[in-house]
Amino acid sequence: MVRIPLDEKGVTTALDEELYWQAVLARDKQADGQFVFGVHSTGIYCRPSCPARRPRRENVSFFLSVEAAEHAGFRSCRRCLPAQEVPAIPQAEVVEQICNYIATHLDDSLHLAALSEYFHLSPSYLQRTFKRVTGVSPRQYAESCRLEQFKQRLHDGEAVTSALYSAGYQSSSPVYGLAPARLGMTPAVYRQGGKGMRIQYAIAQSEPGYVLLAATKRGIAAVRFGETEQALRLELEREYPAAEIVAAEQEMSPWMELLFQLLRGQASTQAVSFDVQATVFQCKVWEALRAIPSGETRSYYEIACVVGQPAATRAVARACAANPIAVFIPCHRVVRSNGETGGYRWGIERKKQLLELEARKAREVESFSSECT
Repeated sequence: MVRIPLDEKGVTTALDEELYWQAVLARDKQADGQFVFGVHSTGIYCRPSCPARRPRRENVSFFLSVEAAEHAGFRSCRRCLPAQEVPAIPQAEVVEQICNYIATHLDDSLHLAALSEYFHLSPSYLQRTFKRVTGVSPRQYAESCRLEQFKQRLHDGEAVTSALYSAGYQSSSPVYGLAPARLGMTPAVYRQGGKGMRIQYAIAQSEPGYVLLAATKRGIAAVRFGETEQALRLELEREYPAAEIVAAEQEMSPWMELLFQLLRGQASTQAVSFDVQATVFQCKVWEALRAIPSGETRSYYEIACVVGQPAATRAVARACAANPIAVFIPCHRVVRSNGETGGYRWGIERKKQLLELEARKAREVESFSSECT
């Protein structure tokens, strides 16, 4: 995906603006509020969903704010009123109600037909709309809710069998089938706080603060930032109180060296194994994040388009927040469409630091290249 950079006035300048143009052609309401487009032949700027006839591509410029469009001399469209606040999306409100219903009725039948009857929607419309907004199907969302509740009950010390049925499972088969991918261990081992597991870790001081890197025999399992070494160590111990957690600075040094290389904005071709758990949608998002070059950023909307779910910007944000291995999966490179930093699991200031470190390296490379030529 080609980055769409901005000049000092906030106007997009890259030649490849296909994502924005496709949203305009589709009159995508989900893109409203993300950007506006100005039409040079009329001097008017519009929302992506404007019902007016589509202009010729060569007559269009894109802006990430109405202020930038007006600064460039365009005036607001009287049909779509782009200067007004983007109204709430009815589909998103309905999907939010469905999500709340699923999360509180895990013991009930949550088949598509039952949900459709309860919400007075056709099965095809409900399925299509739900997946468009969240990035997953109602069934996948229900499974995710059940598993999270199951994990919480195990973590609280409830017996495996009791936790299974309390979380809405009808048998143990689904859980044991998903366990290796979603828990990283069997339910019994997870309930026992990781008993029998060996987790090695190391903590080092970096520019963005203390960083913990932990790994199992499968690969890197956690990269977390924190204010103190003790806080990071306690967080890992709380997650796996019965696991064998071992400080292994020497054994972890190759991975730590690679981590610091990435922190400095240096690209690496070294193969890395991970031991992380994720849904199919999260995996797609994380792969898209790893494809973003160092020193560049993408918007949540752009990542949603890459994974084939243009309306799932909120789901993309949730997948970023669930990322357990900072920097290796560079969720700090995802920002809001208006250029604002957006949230970050380990703090906004730390996100800004990471972006500045990468930008600094990119400037050094660009300067060196210019001198060579």
